[in-house]
Amino acid sequence: MRLYYSPNSCALASHIILEEVGADYSLELVDFTKSEQKQADYLEINPKARVPALQTVDGIITETPSILFFLAQSFPSKNLAPLDQPFKLAQAQEFNSYLCSTVHVAHAHLSRGARWSNDEEAIASMTAKVPENVGNCFQLIDEKMITGPWVLGEHFSICDAYLYTLTRWLERDGVEREKLPNVNFHFQKMEKRSSIQRIIHYHEN
Repeated sequence: MRLYYSPNSCALASHIILEEVGADYSLELVDFTKSEQKQADYLEINPKARVPALQTVDGIITETPSILFFLAQSFPSKNLAPLDQPFKLAQAQEFNSYLCSTVHVAHAHLSRGARWSNDEEAIASMTAKVPENVGNCFQLIDEKMITGPWVLGEHFSICDAYLYTLTRWLERDGVEREKLPNVNFHFQKMEKRSSIQRIIHYHEN
């Protein structure tokens, strides 16, 4: 497999799980500072001009929740999702869907406001709203959505890799992680995982 990624992006979640399952994979940097995501060769891989994208023997998968679920299904012995429990699996998908469709979008207003408006004042207003919107999302996660000690309970899962990835953005979003006790505890546990320690340098710039 080959993971297309950029530093400080949500591709980190997929990278963590590739490490956790011990997959045979390689990395391909997509340099957003050079607009490589918009170049024709990468658009052939992912016409959305985003990361991550995962090249597999069967084809290319995009979107973090889909990649995470694919890896959990491909390596069932690693127990990274409750594959044999439909309700709990739906809860895992619910959590990851919230991160993707709501939390990440709230974060994107920090520097991607032009996706939604061409009005400079509107973009500035969206940017100013980020600490409140992202803070509210994480307050909900902290109070209602982490079962503990991991997101789904006693076992590490694909949800933990995804939550950790977005938690790393909180400082940029103007949200104090230390005021979110469950999120902060989770973040500190994740920082100690060997999978993250092996790869985190790829995701810093």
